[in-house]
Amino acid sequence: MIPLDNIDGNMTYERLQKLLQKALHGTTTVGIKTRNFTVLAADRRATSGYYIAHKKIRKIVQITDYMAMTTAGLVADAQILAEWLSNHLRYKYYTTKMRPSVRSAAEYLSVIIHSARFYPYIVQLLLGGYDTKPRLFNIDWFGSVTEEEYVATGSGSPIAIGVIEDSYREDLPEGEAVELARRAVYAATKRDSFSGNGIDVAVIGKDYIKWYSFDL
Repeated sequence: MIPLDNIDGNMTYERLQKLLQKALHGTTTVGIKTRNFTVLAADRRATSGYYIAHKKIRKIVQITDYMAMTTAGLVADAQILAEWLSNHLRYKYYTTKMRPSVRSAAEYLSVIIHSARFYPYIVQLLLGGYDTKPRLFNIDWFGSVTEEEYVATGSGSPIAIGVIEDSYREDLPEGEAVELARRAVYAATKRDSFSGNGIDVAVIGKDYIKWYSFDL
């Protein structure tokens, strides 16, 4: 995850590809959905190229009291999307007196991101929450939305996803699910220089969000 970069209207396809490769591959985030809750986890390192720009970035953003989102890519893009989504859901709740579903929130992000595909938001997002049951959505920088049981993004994702696949079960209890998410991100930090400096974990269940932090 990198803190900033410059994009101009004359950006060539090659420049955009290089920027995307740098921006979308500088972190490790994971999501795990079980029968009773969704777990999101991420490392804390922010990079600008090979430079470690920040060591205590929180890459999991609480959107509502039943929804949170991991962020990978350009920090500014991720922050503004999280702010828009939070305000949109708050407005929908005040006007309808109903809590918007996690899917509708993912689709709202998809519309915004897809509409800007020629001047893109350079992000890879995992949106997790609990409406009628646990939900986990993966949203890429084109605006594609897929619902997942488990997923990993960023430069450490090939390592993290292998750890998750080895131990994932739909009936994981909370403690084991948190430990699995922690181990997945931790394994990535051991081999990926763009990930590190600690791990944050959020557990989203019915009417609660719990936070865990682990130092490396």
